[in-house]
Amino acid sequence: FLPVLASVTHIWGWRTATGICAAVIALVAPLTWRFLRDWPSDVGSTAYGSSEADAPAARPRPAGNPFSGAIATLVDVARYRTFWLLASTFFICGASTNGLIGTHLISASHDHGIQEVTAASMLAFIGIFDLIGTTGSGWLTDRFQSRTLLTWYYGLRGISLILLPMAYDAGNFGLGAFIVFYGLDWVATVPPTIRLAADHFGRARVGTVFAWVLASHQLGAAAIAYLAGALRVAYGDYESAFWMSGALCIVAAVLTRMIRRSPDLTPPAVVVASPLPAGARPA
Repeated sequence: FLPVLASVTHIWGWRTATGICAAVIALVAPLTWRFLRDWPSDVGSTAYGSSEADAPAARPRPAGNPFSGAIATLVDVARYRTFWLLASTFFICGASTNGLIGTHLISASHDHGIQEVTAASMLAFIGIFDLIGTTGSGWLTDRFQSRTLLTWYYGLRGISLILLPMAYDAGNFGLGAFIVFYGLDWVATVPPTIRLAADHFGRARVGTVFAWVLASHQLGAAAIAYLAGALRVAYGDYESAFWMSGALCIVAAVLTRMIRRSPDLTPPAVVVASPLPAGARPA
């Protein structure tokens, strides 16, 4: 849809394109409420990769106010180094994807003489390869250490961003290679990050824990969206922004090696808004 929205923006302006997006969201929201369910058992199925023997006898229910439960979970897990490592690396993940490429790739391409619709098509192809990469990452996460996968993902993403200015200079071949390489890595970090959150803090709370980790992702995206624009205004191009984001990804690759192999605590068996088990020692 990106090339279509780019064409709409070019012809009728950004307000029309934004209105189309809002209309689609308004259509999808009630469909989501009507057809999506919380648990596989609600549709007579089991979780992917599990058997009926693995299914819980009773469906766990959240206890108490959801908002206060989310805050209580944050207070609990914030005492552990693993949570901050996941949040820090995901901050960099957001900075190097949505914040940088998602926001500025079209403008950076325009600086190199590429039309807006063509640049939007490049971003769309990144999304296509992202589907392949994320699916493959989920398969790998079931079979290999999540820490190791994240080290490779962040490291390779950093290299691709550092080399992006040269890819522009190399023309279609260089940009094509970047689109494939970077696209495969775009959301590949999500499956191993969720797996680590589940392993360290329990599957019963993985949704809430990952939601807080995802909040840091959005903060990173917002920060680099502004900073990359400021660097473009100051220096006249995006090279420094690409190099900085690439370097941050290398830092994230190093941080993933600091995540413990074993869980920080014995996770609770049900969804509750309670403190961590007595005797659990923060990292």
